[in-house]
Amino acid sequence: MEEKSIFSVISPIMAGPSSSHTAGAVRLGLMARNIYNNEFKKVKFVLYNSFATTGFGHGTDKGLLAGVLGYSVDNSSIKNIFKEVNGVEYSYDYVQDISRHPNSVDIIFDNCMTISGDSIGAGEIRINKINGFDSNINGKYDTLMLMYKDKPGMISHVSEIIQIEGVNIASLHCDRASKGGQATMYIALDLPIDIGVVEKVKQIEDVFFVTYIRKLK
Repeated sequence: MEEKSIFSVISPIMAGPSSSHTAGAVRLGLMARNIYNNEFKKVKFVLYNSFATTGFGHGTDKGLLAGVLGYSVDNSSIKNIFKEVNGVEYSYDYVQDISRHPNSVDIIFDNCMTISGDSIGAGEIRINKINGFDSNINGKYDTLMLMYKDKPGMISHVSEIIQIEGVNIASLHCDRASKGGQATMYIALDLPIDIGVVEKVKQIEDVFFVTYIRKLK
Protein backbone atom coordinates (compact mmCIF):
# COMPACT_ATOMS: atom_id res chain seq x y z
CA MET A 1 0.00 0.00 0.00
CA GLU A 2 1.25 3.46 -0.92
CA GLU A 3 2.27 5.51 2.12
CA LYS A 4 0.36 8.80 2.40
CA SER A 5 1.43 11.95 4.20
CA ILE A 6 -0.92 14.12 6.22
CA PHE A 7 -0.85 16.69 3.38
CA SER A 8 -2.25 14.19 0.88
CA VAL A 9 -5.16 13.60 3.28
CA ILE A 10 -6.18 17.17 4.10
CA SER A 11 -4.91 19.13 1.08
CA PRO A 12 -5.42 19.12 -2.67
CA ILE A 13 -2.58 17.67 -4.77
CA MET A 14 -0.51 20.67 -5.87
CA ALA A 15 2.91 22.25 -5.71
CA GLY A 16 4.06 23.03 -2.18
CA PRO A 17 3.82 21.22 1.16
CA SER A 18 1.44 23.52 3.06
CA SER A 19 -2.33 23.72 2.82
CA SER A 20 -2.27 27.22 4.32
CA HIS A 21 0.41 28.58 2.00
CA THR A 22 -0.54 26.77 -1.21
CA ALA A 23 -4.13 25.50 -1.37
CA GLY A 24 -5.24 28.50 0.69
CA ALA A 25 -3.36 30.85 -1.62
CA VAL A 26 -5.02 29.43 -4.72
CA ARG A 27 -8.45 29.67 -3.12
CA LEU A 28 -7.80 33.29 -2.07
CA GLY A 29 -6.85 34.09 -5.66
CA LEU A 30 -9.92 32.32 -7.04
CA MET A 31 -12.24 34.11 -4.64
CA ALA A 32 -10.68 37.49 -5.43
CA ARG A 33 -11.13 36.77 -9.15
CA ASN A 34 -14.79 35.92 -8.58
CA ILE A 35 -15.36 39.11 -6.58
CA TYR A 36 -13.67 41.42 -9.09
CA ASN A 37 -15.54 39.67 -11.93
CA ASN A 38 -13.83 41.65 -14.69
CA GLU A 39 -11.05 41.14 -17.18
CA PHE A 40 -7.83 42.61 -15.79
CA LYS A 41 -4.44 43.58 -17.15
CA LYS A 42 -2.58 44.15 -13.88
CA VAL A 43 -2.60 42.50 -10.48
CA LYS A 44 -0.47 43.18 -7.41
CA PHE A 45 -0.12 40.91 -4.39
CA VAL A 46 0.91 42.31 -1.01
CA LEU A 47 1.91 39.36 1.19
CA TYR A 48 2.02 39.76 4.97
CA ASN A 49 3.92 38.08 7.80
CA SER A 50 4.32 34.31 7.29
CA PHE A 51 3.07 34.58 3.71
CA ALA A 52 5.85 37.12 3.15
CA THR A 53 8.68 35.28 4.89
CA THR A 54 8.06 31.62 3.99
CA GLY A 55 5.54 31.81 1.18
CA PHE A 56 8.13 31.69 -1.59
CA GLY A 57 9.34 28.28 -0.52
CA HIS A 58 5.78 26.99 -0.16
CA GLY A 59 4.62 28.25 -3.54
CA THR A 60 2.33 30.97 -2.16
CA ASP A 61 3.35 33.37 -4.94
CA LYS A 62 2.49 30.74 -7.57
CA GLY A 63 -0.77 29.80 -5.85
CA LEU A 64 -2.07 33.37 -5.64
CA LEU A 65 -1.27 34.06 -9.27
CA ALA A 66 -2.78 30.76 -10.41
CA GLY A 67 -5.95 31.52 -8.49
CA VAL A 68 -6.57 34.93 -10.02
CA LEU A 69 -5.96 33.36 -13.44
CA GLY A 70 -8.69 30.80 -12.73
CA TYR A 71 -6.66 27.65 -12.04
CA SER A 72 -8.11 25.14 -9.57
CA VAL A 73 -6.10 23.88 -6.59
CA ASP A 74 -5.41 20.49 -8.18
CA ASN A 75 -4.15 21.82 -11.53
CA SER A 76 -0.67 20.44 -12.21
CA SER A 77 0.26 23.60 -14.14
CA ILE A 78 0.45 25.66 -10.94
CA LYS A 79 4.09 24.75 -10.37
CA ASN A 80 4.95 26.31 -13.74
CA ILE A 81 2.42 29.14 -13.59
CA PHE A 82 4.95 31.87 -14.36
CA LYS A 83 5.38 30.30 -17.81
CA GLU A 84 1.62 30.20 -18.33
CA VAL A 85 0.93 33.92 -17.85
CA ASN A 86 -0.09 35.76 -21.00
CA GLY A 87 -1.04 39.43 -21.16
CA VAL A 88 -1.27 40.03 -17.40
CA GLU A 89 1.26 42.15 -15.51
CA TYR A 90 1.86 40.89 -11.96
CA SER A 91 4.01 41.94 -9.00
CA TYR A 92 4.60 41.11 -5.34
CA ASP A 93 5.32 43.16 -2.21
CA TYR A 94 6.30 41.68 1.16
CA VAL A 95 5.29 43.33 4.44
CA GLN A 96 5.44 42.62 8.18
CA ASP A 97 2.40 43.93 10.07
CA ILE A 98 1.38 42.45 13.44
CA SER A 99 -2.16 43.78 12.98
CA ARG A 100 -2.68 41.33 10.11
CA HIS A 101 -3.22 37.56 10.18
CA PRO A 102 0.02 35.52 9.78
CA ASN A 103 -1.12 34.30 6.34
CA SER A 104 -2.66 37.45 4.89
CA VAL A 105 -2.70 39.09 1.46
CA ASP A 106 -4.04 42.12 -0.38
CA ILE A 107 -4.89 41.44 -4.02
CA ILE A 108 -5.12 44.62 -6.08
CA PHE A 109 -6.69 44.50 -9.55
CA ASP A 110 -5.89 47.25 -12.07
CA ASN A 111 -5.28 49.71 -9.21
CA CYS A 112 -9.06 49.97 -8.69
CA MET A 113 -10.15 47.14 -6.37
CA THR A 114 -8.31 45.81 -3.32
CA ILE A 115 -9.44 42.49 -1.86
CA SER A 116 -7.92 41.48 1.48
CA GLY A 117 -8.04 37.96 2.86
CA ASP A 118 -6.46 35.34 5.11
CA SER A 119 -5.59 31.68 4.72
CA ILE A 120 -6.76 30.26 8.05
CA GLY A 121 -5.62 26.64 7.80
CA ALA A 122 -6.33 23.37 5.96
CA GLY A 123 -7.06 25.28 2.75
CA GLU A 124 -9.80 27.38 4.36
CA ILE A 125 -9.93 31.10 3.60
CA ARG A 126 -11.67 34.30 4.63
CA ILE A 127 -12.12 37.53 2.66
CA ASN A 128 -12.33 40.27 5.29
CA LYS A 129 -12.12 43.55 3.36
CA ILE A 130 -13.02 44.81 -0.10
CA ASN A 131 -11.83 48.33 -0.92
CA GLY A 132 -11.49 48.93 2.81
CA PHE A 133 -15.02 47.83 3.71
CA ASP A 134 -15.43 44.97 6.17
CA SER A 135 -16.66 41.67 4.75
CA ASN A 136 -16.97 38.06 5.85
CA ILE A 137 -16.80 35.77 2.80
CA ASN A 138 -15.40 32.26 3.18
CA GLY A 139 -16.24 30.69 -0.17
CA LYS A 140 -18.65 28.14 1.33
CA TYR A 141 -21.80 29.87 0.05
CA ASP A 142 -22.92 31.56 -3.11
CA THR A 143 -22.80 35.23 -2.16
CA LEU A 144 -24.47 38.34 -3.55
CA MET A 145 -22.37 41.46 -3.04
CA LEU A 146 -23.46 45.02 -3.72
CA MET A 147 -22.22 48.56 -3.15
CA TYR A 148 -24.74 51.35 -2.80
CA LYS A 149 -25.62 54.66 -1.21
CA ASP A 150 -26.59 54.11 2.42
CA LYS A 151 -30.28 54.85 2.95
CA PRO A 152 -33.28 53.36 4.79
CA GLY A 153 -34.99 50.30 3.31
CA MET A 154 -32.11 48.98 1.21
CA ILE A 155 -31.73 45.72 3.18
CA SER A 156 -35.45 44.94 3.02
CA HIS A 157 -35.59 45.78 -0.69
CA VAL A 158 -32.79 43.39 -1.59
CA SER A 159 -34.04 40.69 0.80
CA GLU A 160 -37.51 40.82 -0.75
CA ILE A 161 -36.12 40.19 -4.23
CA ILE A 162 -34.28 37.10 -2.94
CA GLN A 163 -37.28 35.90 -0.91
CA ILE A 164 -39.54 35.96 -3.96
CA GLU A 165 -37.19 33.43 -5.56
CA GLY A 166 -37.63 31.10 -2.59
CA VAL A 167 -33.95 31.22 -1.63
CA ASN A 168 -33.01 31.32 2.04
CA ILE A 169 -30.43 33.83 3.31
CA ALA A 170 -27.73 32.08 5.35
CA SER A 171 -26.16 35.31 6.60
CA LEU A 172 -26.10 39.01 5.81
CA HIS A 173 -23.36 41.54 6.55
CA CYS A 174 -23.40 45.31 5.97
CA ASP A 175 -20.81 48.05 6.36
CA ARG A 176 -20.77 51.75 5.51
CA ALA A 177 -18.28 54.58 5.30
CA SER A 178 -20.70 57.04 6.92
CA LYS A 179 -24.41 57.71 7.32
CA GLY A 180 -25.73 58.37 3.83
CA GLY A 181 -22.35 57.49 2.32
CA GLN A 182 -21.06 54.48 0.42
CA ALA A 183 -22.12 51.13 1.88
CA THR A 184 -21.62 47.45 1.11
CA MET A 185 -23.80 44.38 1.61
CA TYR A 186 -22.79 40.71 1.44
CA ILE A 187 -25.54 38.07 1.42
CA ALA A 188 -24.64 34.38 1.75
CA LEU A 189 -27.27 32.15 0.14
CA ASP A 190 -28.32 28.55 0.76
CA LEU A 191 -29.04 28.01 -2.94
CA PRO A 192 -27.80 29.52 -6.21
CA ILE A 193 -29.84 32.38 -7.65
CA ASP A 194 -30.78 33.08 -11.24
CA ILE A 195 -28.97 35.84 -13.12
CA GLY A 196 -32.34 37.59 -13.33
CA VAL A 197 -32.21 38.18 -9.58
CA VAL A 198 -28.85 39.88 -9.94
CA GLU A 199 -30.24 42.08 -12.70
CA LYS A 200 -33.18 43.10 -10.51
CA VAL A 201 -30.80 44.13 -7.71
CA LYS A 202 -28.78 46.16 -10.21
CA GLN A 203 -31.92 48.13 -11.06
CA ILE A 204 -32.44 49.32 -7.47
CA GLU A 205 -31.95 53.07 -7.20
CA ASP A 206 -28.56 54.11 -5.77
CA VAL A 207 -27.01 50.65 -6.25
CA PHE A 208 -23.83 51.16 -8.30
CA PHE A 209 -22.03 47.80 -8.14
CA VAL A 210 -23.34 44.24 -7.95
CA THR A 211 -21.53 40.94 -8.32
CA TYR A 212 -22.60 37.35 -7.75
CA ILE A 213 -19.83 35.23 -6.19
CA ARG A 214 -20.05 31.48 -6.74
CA LYS A 215 -18.93 29.29 -3.86
CA LEU A 216 -15.58 27.60 -4.21
CA LYS A 217 -15.43 23.92 -5.12
